[in-house]
Amino acid sequence: MSEPVIPQKAPYAVELEEGKKYAWCTCGLSAKQPFCDGSHKGGEFSPILFTAEASKTAYLCGCKHTASAPFCDGTHKKL
Repeated sequence: MSEPVIPQKAPYAVELEEGKKYAWCTCGLSAKQPFCDGSHKGGEFSPILFTAEASKTAYLCGCKHTASAPFCDGTHKKL
């Protein structure tokens, strides 16, 4: 498996709505970071789908190397 593109080495602060479904980009090619816009089509990556458990500010991974996808775990500090 190839490595994803790193759109930024910092998390994206986003406002999530409780119960709403989201698709987090894993390839790094989406123009709508950190969310998927379908840019992965034809490649080996697929978005991670998740439903927000609460309405809150969340920090979604921008480097695409987190071990706790889609949330930032600080891995970007080691890249």
